Amino acid sequence: MTDATPVGPEHGGPLDTPWDRLSGSPQDVTGGVQVENSGDFAAVPDAFQRLWTPHRMVYIQGGQQPHPDDCPFCIAPSMDDEKALIVARGKYAYVLLNLFPYNSGHLLVCPYRHVATYDEATAEEVAEIGSLTQVAMRVLKATSGCDGFNLGMNQGRIAGAGIAEHLHQHIVPRWALDSNFFPIIAGTKAIPQLLGDVRRSVAEGWPAGES
Repeated sequence: MTDATPVGPEHGGPLDTPWDRLSGSPQDVTGGVQVENSGDFAAVPDAFQRLWTPHRMVYIQGGQQPHPDDCPFCIAPSMDDEKALIVARGKYAYVLLNLFPYNSGHLLVCPYRHVATYDEATAEEVAEIGSLTQVAMRVLKATSGCDGFNLGMNQGRIAGAGIAEHLHQHIVPRWALDSNFFPIIAGTKAIPQLLGDVRRSVAEGWPAGES
């Protein structure tokens, strides 16, 4: 097997990609220099294709967790409702729009206290999170005509929590015809309403004194 020398833009040659190395046959990539034949590798072939995404190492290593002093769910209650996208405030918890919604009307219910998981919440916080969730569902049904909901909490980074250190429950309205392949083939979610418009609609539809 011929040892491959470095190739790539910095060496005056083409990019050395996994496709070069997994081609199955030697390729003349720069002036007669060949890369390894994948048939010589110590590996067991399978039916999967590989999508090589080294840029995701930044996310994997650093993640999207904010600095402890910059928790958005601690900061939001100190801001104006419209600016913070808050639709309702209770005594122990509040409701705001998700800044990165899965669907229009994607709400989050958060306790004011900075606690990470559901088991750390007090009985009063648990009760109000539950009641706010019920009211939110009724309001979303009335204002958007949704057909169902996804409710849930991701507890901890390993479980996919975007802001793992501050407890929050997702309320995602669903419609019978809201599924499509756009998020899969284009990595994009189409949201038909602006956040400000959704916030105004939900806030105006929220019953006075309800929490």
